Amino acid sequence: MQGGSSGIGYGLKYQARCISDVKADTDYTSFLTGTLSLKEENEVHLLRLSSGGSELICEGLFSHPNEIWDLASCPFDQRIFSTVFSTGESFGAAIWQIPELYGQLNSPQLERVASLDAHVGKINCVLWWPSGRCDKLISIDEQNLFLWSLDCSKKSAEVLSKDSAGMLHSLSGGAWDPHDVNAVAATGESSVQFWDLRTMKKVNSIEHAHVRGVDYNPKREHILVTAEDESGIHVWDLRKAKVPVQELPGHTHWTWAVKCNPEYDGLILSAGTDSAVNLWFASASSSDDKTSESPVESTRQRVNPLLNSYTDYEDSVYGLAWSSREPWVFASLSYDGRVVIESVKPFLPRI
Repeated sequence: MQGGSSGIGYGLKYQARCISDVKADTDYTSFLTGTLSLKEENEVHLLRLSSGGSELICEGLFSHPNEIWDLASCPFDQRIFSTVFSTGESFGAAIWQIPELYGQLNSPQLERVASLDAHVGKINCVLWWPSGRCDKLISIDEQNLFLWSLDCSKKSAEVLSKDSAGMLHSLSGGAWDPHDVNAVAATGESSVQFWDLRTMKKVNSIEHAHVRGVDYNPKREHILVTAEDESGIHVWDLRKAKVPVQELPGHTHWTWAVKCNPEYDGLILSAGTDSAVNLWFASASSSDDKTSESPVESTRQRVNPLLNSYTDYEDSVYGLAWSSREPWVFASLSYDGRVVIESVKPFLPRI
């Protein structure tokens, strides 16, 4: 199935690769995205979907000093977000706050709340505490995982603990388990590694090459989804993670990102360097679950799990974000700075 140009588009001035749902905004469906220009002053755009759902409006435009490689919105404060950035020579990470009356200012400036400055190597991502209000953050560089305590009132961030993946592993990203706040998954060149934050030690791993993206299923415990360079998408039951419980073909080139829907169990988005976004339904049933499996799920497992392919892009797609407020809406971002908002409502009756 091919998706035409049904989405709502918005163009950034420069190249970009990261976009985030503003989960804490309960009044609007909104997203934050940041640009990746080496030579120009970079920008953070606060985008909101109009009440009628027909237009994507830039509610705020803010200067950012360096090219943005990762961006994540704070889950409990819509004005706070994190970025990982590069100066061209080194990487850094910081927590920022959007000014309260930004709409009334001529050129509103972001306020740097704190710097995550304990890293020596290349920083890859910042993860916010997955549920509820908490001051804990995780940052991951190529070799290390840091647990931070953030104090916005004092404008400070303190390292609580850290651990190293070892010289044989090069970490690239990760995800925080929404069902177990002591569990974090980190992706690497040859494996997905799992940490227990209470001991800050690695407790398990899945040996799989070139995992580019990872996400936990927020509706079902123990289920993890990975996006891999050439082997597509794998769904894992972490209780017996030697082999995946389901394999999806992914993309015609590298599969770069994968996101599980926050409300609809089994609904997955993937993005790749083939300039496409794919919508999948993966039931993720393990053998332990099959006795309680519904006839609809059983049928779906045997048919094509690809619900739709969105191809309205001219460059690789690196950024994906489901809306928490309207979970049938998602935003995608291609490297040329094109944001596209789509609705998956037509496909919901099929799952």
